[in-house]
Amino acid sequence: MNGVRAINFEKSQEDAWDNFVSGSKNGVFLFYRDYMDYHADRFPDHSLMFYDERDRLIAVLPATVRDGILSSHIGLTFGGMISDANMKVGLMLNVFDAMIETLREQGFRQMIYKAIPHIYHRIPAEEDLYALFRRGGRVYRRDVTVTIDLLARLPFSRGRRWALKQAERARLRVERSFDFSSFMAITDQVLITKYHAHPVHTEAEIRLLADRFPDNIKLFASYRDSSMRAGVIIYESERVAHAQYIGAVEEGYKQGAVDCIINYLINDYYSEKRFFDFGVSTEPVGTFLNAGIIENKQSYGARAIAHDFYELDLYADYPK
Repeated sequence: MNGVRAINFEKSQEDAWDNFVSGSKNGVFLFYRDYMDYHADRFPDHSLMFYDERDRLIAVLPATVRDGILSSHIGLTFGGMISDANMKVGLMLNVFDAMIETLREQGFRQMIYKAIPHIYHRIPAEEDLYALFRRGGRVYRRDVTVTIDLLARLPFSRGRRWALKQAERARLRVERSFDFSSFMAITDQVLITKYHAHPVHTEAEIRLLADRFPDNIKLFASYRDSSMRAGVIIYESERVAHAQYIGAVEEGYKQGAVDCIINYLINDYYSEKRFFDFGVSTEPVGTFLNAGIIENKQSYGARAIAHDFYELDLYADYPK
């Protein structure tokens, strides 16, 4: 062994886990146990914690199991290896070796690894990508999200500027809202009409999560008088404001009801953040690009960031 050992997370270690994520260089609130465990009934947990030879916690891996395959993490958009500022490349190679050996002993042959996009890193944290390469990991899926770098903003398109004028004419106002019921009903109707689908979260789930993480999950809405015209649910982390849901009533789209919210978030509420992220615009395993959706997002000045997914054969030969 290389001095690193891997153990499975247990409920008694919840505080140690959350404290490590809080002080990590690439962890976000999605990795706190209160967030991950809200849907543990659907995604059986198999998270790992890694300790060095001095019994210091050096990394954690949010993980679940489905069909005999370990994934990091089925219930999250991303969820790779979380580490702190002490993590270096050589140590990460040892962490991966300990992970592979432990997963073999537990009967796994393969794992799916969802890398954490670099925009969420407080400081550089891509030691895991090199370790994946060295241990035979293969990119099998690449989603694309579009993101605004708020330190190097591109201008809104002419169409977006016109929409903002429409919102001004309609006398729409933008404010933080706690009316998740009205917004989720709007979002559900939009998804049913356009895609014959429903939101990933139910109204009850999004309320539960917003109650648990009021500083991270926020709803912003535009109103005409007392009527909600549109809304955006933001997942807020230290560096990134991520638009988890965007929706509007039909008339709201014509009135620029979404545009005035985005404009307010970018130029006022989140002006001190580094990135504003619109979320992925690709469908299964990244092979289909929804051109209409991504062009709409890019019209705000957003540009592409990749979300990479790896397959790791736990019995592949690799040089040590």
